[in-house]
Amino acid sequence: MQAGQWYCCLDPELDALRAQARRAVHAHNCCPPDTRGSMAPDLRALFARTGSDCLIEAPFHCAYGMNIHLGHRVYFNAGCTILDTAPVHVGDDTMFGPNVQIYSAQHAKNPGERAQRLEIALPVTIGPNVWVGGGAILMPGITIGDGATIGAGSVVTKDVAAGETVVGNPARPLKTKLT
Repeated sequence: MQAGQWYCCLDPELDALRAQARRAVHAHNCCPPDTRGSMAPDLRALFARTGSDCLIEAPFHCAYGMNIHLGHRVYFNAGCTILDTAPVHVGDDTMFGPNVQIYSAQHAKNPGERAQRLEIALPVTIGPNVWVGGGAILMPGITIGDGATIGAGSVVTKDVAAGETVVGNPARPLKTKLT
């Protein structure tokens, strides 16, 4: 998985890592209401990097946590999911609306290989000052440039240039600039 090769997602070592992540996510999601929005210590320790002043609203879900790299002042609204089988890098001052999903796992397209539970991990990179609207889905292997905007409900299947606004399924650049 870490080498970017095809792997079986039902590996005992990966099962143990996902169980560790589930425990940390559960602790975060069960924090008392006055501490909601920050990060439970177990979740912060699970992530590869967490900048200062990051806020993750509950509920939150991640597959492993160990591949998540957050810059400073990153905000995730409620219901976000990160399937971090590969590195997921999020730049400073990036914000996510509710129910955003970030996928780095790509399952085999061949039915026989898929039956063997084969998948490959492709990194997702999100630059600083990006806004991702509620319900958007970011697919494996994409890069979102600095200052880009992803419209609510968009499915991002290709890289997004810096400063670009994309909307729809699949996400496409807006022809007119938003002011």
